[in-house]
Amino acid sequence: MTTPTEYPLTEAPREGRKGLLSVSMVLFSFTFFTGTMFAGGKLGLAFSLVDMLWIAAIGNSLLALYAAALAWIAARSGLNTVLMGRFCFGEAGSRLSDVLLGFAELGWYAWGTATVAIVLVKLLGLAEGFTSPLMVVFGLGFCLTALVGYKGLDMLSRLSVPLMFVLLVISMVIATRDIGGWQGLAAVVPQQSMGFSAAITMVFGTFASGATQATNWTRLSRSGRVAVVASVLSFLLGNGLMIVAGAWCAMVYQQADIVEVMMLQGLSFAAVIMLCLNLWTIQGPTIYNVAAAACHLLRSERRRSLTLVAAVVGIVLAIGGMYEWLIPFLILLGSIIPPIGGVIMADFAYRHRGRYPTLASVQLPRYNVFGLTAYAMGALLAYASPWIAPLVGIGASALCYILLLQLFGQRHLSAHALPPMNDAR
Repeated sequence: MTTPTEYPLTEAPREGRKGLLSVSMVLFSFTFFTGTMFAGGKLGLAFSLVDMLWIAAIGNSLLALYAAALAWIAARSGLNTVLMGRFCFGEAGSRLSDVLLGFAELGWYAWGTATVAIVLVKLLGLAEGFTSPLMVVFGLGFCLTALVGYKGLDMLSRLSVPLMFVLLVISMVIATRDIGGWQGLAAVVPQQSMGFSAAITMVFGTFASGATQATNWTRLSRSGRVAVVASVLSFLLGNGLMIVAGAWCAMVYQQADIVEVMMLQGLSFAAVIMLCLNLWTIQGPTIYNVAAAACHLLRSERRRSLTLVAAVVGIVLAIGGMYEWLIPFLILLGSIIPPIGGVIMADFAYRHRGRYPTLASVQLPRYNVFGLTAYAMGALLAYASPWIAPLVGIGASALCYILLLQLFGQRHLSAHALPPMNDAR
């Protein structure tokens, strides 16, 4: 059974809420992700230094605002994203968000597990036959901190985040020295091409699913202000640093793979430590998210058992070739995940006027057809849009939901009348 402090099916109570440092460190460990550096490396090959910095600033600012909005709702309500989904998608319809968010995080877990095994085999010169056994070892090992729960993630983040930050700074300093300083960086001519909108989409999309599910921890914040500040700091600075570091080094060495870069810098041992520690810090929260979605999907409180099951499924996907599917996976996530947040924000602000009732005090419909329809419209428009897909998805789903409520909402709400609002905060 899950520990009492996890609350997979109910609101997190006011007692035992966390302060800014605790929540920020867990979120920083979540955003310090090697995969984000790979995406940053693509920017470094396609843009000049100044353009790259602007793209990183804009993309991460949008991502931070999106994460902060959901974090504020989570802290006020004590609910995570899958529980919020009951209000805007319905009691049974909310399983849509369980499946989508669980799929997104499970894909990331499989990719991270495959990555560490493949790169270690390469760095250490091992035989290819070691790859699959290493995937099994790391896939099971990475889930240990998630089994402990929030406390395990908090303890790991306090060790890993400072070490990761120092290593990134050292790598950027060496790269700057090798290229001849700021002037050398400014003189680098991009070798590849990428559109501005596509670049912003990539920056936002690399962590769109993470921002949507960060509510698993921000709902444990002591106040809405703590949740917002922690989200802005971690997604703007943490995710931003990973993007910029990856791009910065790629510009110097014309290599998007940050592990390859560190080998070129003579930091091979550090590269191994960074890879293992970095992926450990992200894999724990990732499989925790999968388990949270699975608990809600199955209406079960057996979070630890479901964590182990999810880790095994992730290992199977890793062995099956998830490493090769990163780019199409990112494009898909940028379209299908943000519209969930768009519907949730519109439902909380417009329908509930900034205050949910407690889950125990309300009889929810099995399906909220307005929310499900709005999500589908947002996801389709985002996937087809040549503009910034995550923003299109958020905006379109929120607007569609509000319009449907405005046109048909009275009849719908009267059929499923809610009791008076209770403030459980």
